[in-house]
Amino acid sequence: MTRLSVNVNKIATLRNTRTNGIPDLPRLAALALASGANGITVHPRPDERHIRASDVPALAAVVAEHAGAEFNIEGNPFHGLIEHCARTRPTQATLVPDAREALTSNHGWNLAEMTTDQSRALATSIARLRDLGCRVSLFVDPMPELMPLASALGADRVELYTEPYAARAADGRTTEAASPYVAAAAAARDHGMGVNAGHDLNLDNLAPFLREVRPVDEVSIGHALIADALVLGLGEAVRRYLAICAASRT
Repeated sequence: MTRLSVNVNKIATLRNTRTNGIPDLPRLAALALASGANGITVHPRPDERHIRASDVPALAAVVAEHAGAEFNIEGNPFHGLIEHCARTRPTQATLVPDAREALTSNHGWNLAEMTTDQSRALATSIARLRDLGCRVSLFVDPMPELMPLASALGADRVELYTEPYAARAADGRTTEAASPYVAAAAAARDHGMGVNAGHDLNLDNLAPFLREVRPVDEVSIGHALIADALVLGLGEAVRRYLAICAASRT
């Protein structure tokens, strides 16, 4: 079954608008896990616009209390990600190429156009993270030709950037939208890597994505799930996403 990792960045964004610690981020992460979520994802940016450095060990401790749950830290390996991973030893490190000022992740690693020095630096970061015991996932666009490059760098998985899929699916072009992801996922598996996916997946587009692109090891969902939680409650929102992931087995 596709595993669900709940990205709690948006909860932290709300908390950061006040100084009273409300909402309680570790408590809500624990609620998501108690509701069945398979893991928690955070993306601690250098400007601490949502997840703060102090949140990372606190959330690692919450995840450690739930058997089988995974902690996934996303970030740019050249902007502090490795240091967070060295302190907390997450299950997975997801490497994204975000600039410091980026509003959100909006593209994957351009592996085909990297210089030799850039590729060497990324491979060194991956090796360091694997030495720390982390599974390493590279955030990439759905391009089959990138998969042998990701594998050669030492990645264990790729996370397919799904915003383009979500935009087309919203216009009713689900099968067309999923087509490049089907090819990219197949290429990733052909090169010995697992497949994750994330960005703008929601209750409407997740099921068709998982039907077309299979198997998917993990989806990381934050913005839509937290928005749904405002209506449904966090526990029920998690359960609805989990039901879609469970249905993907058939």
